[in-house]
Amino acid sequence: MAKILINGSHAHYLYNFRSALAEEMIRRGHEVHVASPELQGEFADHFRRMGAIPHDIALKRTKVSFTSDILYYRSMVRLIRGQRIDFVLNYTIKPNIWGSLAARKAGARSASMVTGLGFAFIERSGLIRKLTQKVAQGLYRLATNANGHVVFQNPDDRDDFIAAGCLSDASKVVMVNGSGINLDQFALAPLPEQPVFLTIARLLHSKGLYELAEASRAVRTAVPGARIMVAGMLDTGPDAVTRAELDEWIADGIEYLGLLDDVRPALAEASVFVLPSWREGTPRTVLEAMAMGRPIITTDAPGCRETTVDGLNGRLVPLKDAEGLARAMIELGADASIRARMGSASRKIAEDKYDVHQVNASLLDQIGL
Repeated sequence: MAKILINGSHAHYLYNFRSALAEEMIRRGHEVHVASPELQGEFADHFRRMGAIPHDIALKRTKVSFTSDILYYRSMVRLIRGQRIDFVLNYTIKPNIWGSLAARKAGARSASMVTGLGFAFIERSGLIRKLTQKVAQGLYRLATNANGHVVFQNPDDRDDFIAAGCLSDASKVVMVNGSGINLDQFALAPLPEQPVFLTIARLLHSKGLYELAEASRAVRTAVPGARIMVAGMLDTGPDAVTRAELDEWIADGIEYLGLLDDVRPALAEASVFVLPSWREGTPRTVLEAMAMGRPIITTDAPGCRETTVDGLNGRLVPLKDAEGLARAMIELGADASIRARMGSASRKIAEDKYDVHQVNASLLDQIGL
């Protein structure tokens, strides 16, 4: 038995995306700790009920601040030493970097889960942003030197990460099929007859939301009765959509659902799931939609293309192409039979490739837990 810490950057995502992993670790006999900022209230109680030990640890998730990051690193060292943690499993960029370095300082083994390369690898203009990306990539190299394993969800991320100099030892690479999906929790649901498009994502430029807003105008014109819904939280940082921009989209006809504690009712109401993201690890929201039998429209981009076979369970569209996105949405919006056929294929792919129990077992076996 080992003392394991799952370390993330957001309590809501830790609850939604890592609960099954914590349960599998407990089933294998490990003592499991979980840590993230604002891990309080119902989130903390949820982990206590399953037998895990929650820790609320301060972290400025999106702000670039060396001072606050060092404070986070020191807090992590204290936590790992104080709880005598044997193994730290980090995910998302700041926990991957500072949690891995803290684990080495505290004498614990560690692994980083690279669930998407995101801001540090999406091409940006401006000297400050480019410098920030270079610093992030350099810190990643230090962190992965401290890791025993580095986990990737798609081969593009693995290859780009290594090419950028973020991983010097390719033998540490572990490949998994995303974070997996609970096929019982996200059960197959009948498709509505009307064309209802749904996007669930953090409200970031890099999720392709500007392209979606532009495409939605053409879709509502071409497909009578079409609805376009967007769910997700407003975020902060250089990649974030502003409240003013969101208000413009709402005034233009997009239905904003806010941040959802349970996305299943929205998915049941939708007949097509859309994610025009610029880059992902393996998008969890797409897996949820696939499990519930929704056809997918997403980009031919790293991570996204892993989930969708063009013409089988959805459409792959070019990156940052609002016109191409609109064409795919109009095609699926106009034909309920295509939606039904592609939705059935989505469920089958989810069953064959993304079952959470198989994904978690593969991950833990590969990292020796």
